[in-house]
Amino acid sequence: MRQRITFIQEPQNSLDPALLEVTNNFISTPSLYAAREDRVTFGLEELPQELYRVLKASHELHIRWVSQEPYVSIAPLVARLSPGLHVFYTPQRGSNNSAFLCPTLKKVFGEMDCRSPERSFTPLPNERFSLSAASQYYTPLPALSSLITYATHRLCSSKLQKCISRMQSFSHASTLDVDFDTISHALTITAFWAASIQSFHIGGMTHRDRLEVGVLSINQATEPEELSLGGFLTVVGEDKKPKATMFSFPARHHPFASSFAARWLQSTGLHPVLGLEIDDSTRPTDERACSLHTHLTLPRTVFADKYQLSDSLVLASKNLSAIHYSTPAVDLEAPAYTLKTWGSSVLLELAPPSSPGESFTAQIPLHLRFLPPSNGTAGIAKIELPYPVVFWACVADEGSKFPINPFDKVNLGYDGLFGPKTMFYHLIPQGEKLVNTINVPVLDLDQSRYVEMGTAATVVLGFGWVLWCLLGVWKRNGYGSNSNKEREKVVVVDKKEQ
Repeated sequence: MRQRITFIQEPQNSLDPALLEVTNNFISTPSLYAAREDRVTFGLEELPQELYRVLKASHELHIRWVSQEPYVSIAPLVARLSPGLHVFYTPQRGSNNSAFLCPTLKKVFGEMDCRSPERSFTPLPNERFSLSAASQYYTPLPALSSLITYATHRLCSSKLQKCISRMQSFSHASTLDVDFDTISHALTITAFWAASIQSFHIGGMTHRDRLEVGVLSINQATEPEELSLGGFLTVVGEDKKPKATMFSFPARHHPFASSFAARWLQSTGLHPVLGLEIDDSTRPTDERACSLHTHLTLPRTVFADKYQLSDSLVLASKNLSAIHYSTPAVDLEAPAYTLKTWGSSVLLELAPPSSPGESFTAQIPLHLRFLPPSNGTAGIAKIELPYPVVFWACVADEGSKFPINPFDKVNLGYDGLFGPKTMFYHLIPQGEKLVNTINVPVLDLDQSRYVEMGTAATVVLGFGWVLWCLLGVWKRNGYGSNSNKEREKVVVVDKKEQ
């Protein structure tokens, strides 16, 4: 097992290296204000059998979890996703073991509506660029309690208290990533915590483990495509004191000072409108082409009509510019309980005002599906829609290259929809919770008996009224009397004509 722990600080919070205590077995400091990223790498031989079986059948597997609680990111850890659990998966060619993926996800993360990659996942367009897996799955997941229980009992097989404490600390993480691909042939778990005041005492590793600790501060980069960090790195057990370091690297994801809020503007029946309130329309740079986008992750209870969003008049009235991607084969009529896939995703380009510094609101028309009836809901069910991601996508210089850097994050669902020379400047989401709740009318089975009784009574009364009308006609004219008289009239007319 290999571990890398990185503390990242703003320049004004830089740690005095004299406060770092380094021994042969641990590193510690009394206090610092920093964000933290933990990365733990396991070899396949260290994994439980069920994980090993799934990974051997996978060409690549990327799991992204994001907390519903708002958090402040810090460069270079600024890539964002909608809150919840995202799974990006490409099976091994010719493998028949993909059926084990969903049962293993349920065992690790808890109960979810995942049957198999073929039935529950949706395809991703991975033919253009290599930044995208073949398919995607999403489910709301407020907490990582099931993962922590599983990791404590199955990954910490030696029952080391250090390992157990590390896994339990994931319950407070803002994001967590699990990555595997056939090139690295290893499973990597990466957790991020937003900046806070903390102290640390890290060590106690065995001779087979490697632990690298870095305390880094953000520096001013010389190129717009780059991020720069400087500080101290220490390999516990090998270094007797922290080693100074400074490095720069091209980065796809960059921080941006603008922010946005997402909230329902109106709720008219099953056709609500989601509003994105952008506080500043200023572009990240005037030296290259940039466009403002939002990427929505929509559970199966909500969908966007791509045909409606392809109408230029609708787009212009909503401060939208274009729809660039929608999950294929989205059924626009089916109730939620008849669908097998998790839902859909949509990439929209926004139309900000031409004058920089102005705030504006973009409106996204959405549609709700019919939900299954339930008991004791008073005819109302609550569904949650995760916050979308909002970012500026800018084209980098022609000669720019983006090799894998130590903090790079790919397979986000939307990065594969852009070219390889695209930089993303992420807006900061604002809100008490990064989900929006909406009430949906449903049939309450506890109250439906009144509807059933009323319907039956109406049918009986209507049938009785029809019978009463027929009886009245029969009493006045008798059965078949009018038809006989008409036939007699026809015979008389025929005789006269002859």
